[in-house]
Amino acid sequence: MRFLVFFALALQCLLAFGFTNPIKNTDGSDPFMVYHEGFYYLTTTTWTNIQITRATTINGLKTAIPKVVWTDSTASRCCNVWAPEIQWYDNSWYIYYAAGTSGTFDNQRINVLKGSSNIIWDSTWTYAGNSHYSIYKFTALTKPTGRIAIPGRDVWAIDPTMMFLPQGKFLVYSSWDGANQCLFISQMTSPTTVGNTVKISTPTFDWEKVGANVNEGPEAIYGPTGRTFIVYSASNCAGTGYKLGLLELTGSNPLSASSWTKFSQPVFQSANGVWQPGHNALFTSPNGQDIWQVFHANRNTPGTCDGNRFTAVQKVNWNSDGTPNFGQPLALGTSISEPA
Repeated sequence: MRFLVFFALALQCLLAFGFTNPIKNTDGSDPFMVYHEGFYYLTTTTWTNIQITRATTINGLKTAIPKVVWTDSTASRCCNVWAPEIQWYDNSWYIYYAAGTSGTFDNQRINVLKGSSNIIWDSTWTYAGNSHYSIYKFTALTKPTGRIAIPGRDVWAIDPTMMFLPQGKFLVYSSWDGANQCLFISQMTSPTTVGNTVKISTPTFDWEKVGANVNEGPEAIYGPTGRTFIVYSASNCAGTGYKLGLLELTGSNPLSASSWTKFSQPVFQSANGVWQPGHNALFTSPNGQDIWQVFHANRNTPGTCDGNRFTAVQKVNWNSDGTPNFGQPLALGTSISEPA
């Protein structure tokens, strides 16, 4: 009994001590975090490879040693490794990310790695294969393609994320359409294949078109009353305009553009000396009750799109009308209690 009391007191002290931002000072761009079986797993854009850092607390991530889990010398996907996300799909862990060719950003495509273990840290990661069926034999064939080619639209695509709905699993990503970088959605038919794609968001408001017309970095967030939202990054990541916007699924068909309603005002933007916050991801607290966000930002303004961006973490709250409240970025050095 004394041990249990001591453990409870120690845990309370740990949570109260908390952490301060930033969590990662450099190469903190495009962060993604998941909490699984007692550990936080963090991955960010490191440009040349995919790294995972893990710790039992947010504060512990600041000093934990990252593990490089993937490098690639294949010319079509060797370089510009962006925005990895660790996702669970049909009893396996997968990493979704964008990569392309050396010397240009023009050839970015969506790629997929598969983990060998149900423990993220223990996994060996391999380029995922597409399973399909021969029209001559009812036997599964596997080819190590591991790149998601959008049917009828196999073009530049970045920032893949997954959305889980009663209608199925969906891939949401960003891709250019003329002068606009837009958000698209496709229903997933396997971890590496999708159906036809639909554009669900185009930059229309002035705050989405600062420096460039951009909607990118989509992330699904599910409200406590059953509402579904996509938070996304708007405007050019370089300059002064980068911030977060919000879409809501207000119709019944996620694959219909008319089912999505865009909020007219940004939901998270520069404040308290934290400049150009964006490309956030959402994760659940250990008790499963709270939603937290991890995001990147700049120390200075105008901001940059490079490894000078840092990673920060803070809690997401909910408004009385059932919409998410991201608040404002907290000043660097603010003491934040660990998620419960």
